[in-house]
Amino acid sequence: MADRIKTLVETLNYHNRRYYVLDDPEISDAEYDRLMRELLALEKKYPEYILPESPTQRVGGQRADLFEPVTHALPLLSLDNSLNEGEMIEFDRRTRRALDNAKEIEYVCEPKLDGLAVELVYENGLLTVASTRGDGLVGENVTQNIRTIKSVPLKLSAIDNRLPEHLDVRAEVFLGIAEFNELNKQRQESGEPLFANPRNAAAGSLRQLDPAITASRPLDIYCYGIGRYAGLALASQWEVLKTFDALGLKTNPLIQRVVGIEQVQKYHQAMLERRASLPYDIDGVVVKVNDMGLQRQLGVKTKSPRWAIAYKFPARQQTTQVIDIIAQVGRTGVLTPVAVMQPVNVGGVEVSRATLHNQDEIDRKDVQIGDWVVVQRAGDVIPEIVKVILSRRTGQEMKYSLPSRCPMCGSETVRLEGEAAQRCINLSCPAQVKERIFHFAAKGAMDIEGLGDKLIDQLVEKGSVRDVADIYFLRKETLANLQRMADKSAENVLNAINESKSRTLDRVLYGLGIRFVGEHIARVLVRAFKSLEKLAEASREELMAVHEIGPQVAESVVDFFASPENRTVIERLRRGGVEMRPLPESGGKILAGKTLVFTGALQTLTRKEAQTLTEALGGRAASSVSANTDYVVVGEDAGAKAAKARELGIPVLSEIEFRKLAGLDG
Repeated sequence: MADRIKTLVETLNYHNRRYYVLDDPEISDAEYDRLMRELLALEKKYPEYILPESPTQRVGGQRADLFEPVTHALPLLSLDNSLNEGEMIEFDRRTRRALDNAKEIEYVCEPKLDGLAVELVYENGLLTVASTRGDGLVGENVTQNIRTIKSVPLKLSAIDNRLPEHLDVRAEVFLGIAEFNELNKQRQESGEPLFANPRNAAAGSLRQLDPAITASRPLDIYCYGIGRYAGLALASQWEVLKTFDALGLKTNPLIQRVVGIEQVQKYHQAMLERRASLPYDIDGVVVKVNDMGLQRQLGVKTKSPRWAIAYKFPARQQTTQVIDIIAQVGRTGVLTPVAVMQPVNVGGVEVSRATLHNQDEIDRKDVQIGDWVVVQRAGDVIPEIVKVILSRRTGQEMKYSLPSRCPMCGSETVRLEGEAAQRCINLSCPAQVKERIFHFAAKGAMDIEGLGDKLIDQLVEKGSVRDVADIYFLRKETLANLQRMADKSAENVLNAINESKSRTLDRVLYGLGIRFVGEHIARVLVRAFKSLEKLAEASREELMAVHEIGPQVAESVVDFFASPENRTVIERLRRGGVEMRPLPESGGKILAGKTLVFTGALQTLTRKEAQTLTEALGGRAASSVSANTDYVVVGEDAGAKAAKARELGIPVLSEIEFRKLAGLDG
């Protein structure tokens, strides 16, 4: 039995590495589960043969009362920072001068993950101790928690049938962005405080006293450096990384070896451009002299090595002051509080406003007018307030509550039971009218070129347009008399309006702005009911019988068509010439009945073009992978969706394979 247990442990650890480290599984989940069940049964029957590297030992460590201190054999040094190109040029010049080297230096460049630094100690290939960085000299023992991370090998793979006698591995534990968002969503639903960012979540997850909690969180790891070692011959940082790969330790595939400071700059720029599409947070790149002999020659300072530096990206977080909070009114009447701030540069963009979402969010973050706050661009795009700096309060700050009257029309605002949003209930509110018309004319809907927000503002304010149907009764002289318009401009807008009359019914439906009915759900509804008349008469039960239509959407659609005002608008759209063409039938088309998910960056098509092509060929383009998905198409930097597809046994297609499937290439 000992031999069978040993074989099962080796087999399962091999497949764990294929799945969690190499992202290239060789067996199905069902087969893996069968082997794991066999191992569990044998270990239960023969506990004396349980091996420390067994995958069953990842979870189940005892709860700790506190973390024991661990003294690092060699200090885990921090890195000096470089904030711009000039400082990096100076680092390179200083390094070459110290080495008396006129030649260009070979560097290894690595993405700088925003996670938690740890050290893993392996003795004769077995993981014995794992600790946090701490102050660089002494960290905390988190061995039981590290063992729950599936990408951490409990036993190293042998190289030429030999395992290193001793190896201290420096690594970064992190939480992916999608996993972070899902964790915060779960915490919000259960009433727990939210994590501020993925790094905060990774640190909180790793420092749990109960390893079972850590095991429930999808932490990952990248190994990047070395401390003490014995039984290995290493001459460079690049050799360290390649040896890590051979030992089964996970390294970042984006690491590159370059020569000279110009190549470093190019790598930094490339990572900056890819930053928003990566599945994890990075805040710069780390640049290391590759040759370990040169590293020793350069030496270290008190807290940092002279042979490495962190080349940071422009800051995505800054400190500024809230000078006011105002309420904006959207097309559904929702009042959104917006913080007006002293302008500040965040990641290269000047930011002066940040959404506060709703009153609950204001109360949760305790944002007051006059507060100093930390602001960031979420996903490098949308400004948001991260937290209030309470220590800077003076007592002069003012609390804010959303108004009980609409700031645009003066009507009463209400907050419906079960909703976080506060709404203006006046359907004729000018702010709502403007937003509804802007949505109707947008690209995904009627796509009326030239009918932008400034023109819509004027049309609504002058009373020329009161609802979306009025667009189709506009006259040339009405448009020509508006600011920044003339006969030719008015004619162009009228031509665009006339062209929009032939849009398909799903785009009209989406343009009407029914709550919870986006572009995809609009297509689902139109394919199910074929015409607006049938959809308008559908009951809640008939709607919910359609795949993907839940009670929330069904209720919203029924309520929309129950309104006499909405039916009048639809009738006037018809009188205005809007055709509401049915969608073409998908029967007999290449992708009829197939559901596809796209992930990563495609090279020959945009994501939107690929999704539109799929639907034109009778298929459905979904946003998430499920058991109902037929294919997952992966581009560059494909992330968790590709892994989930493999986990579910769903075929994964390259872009070339998708083009062949769609009949674009022979």
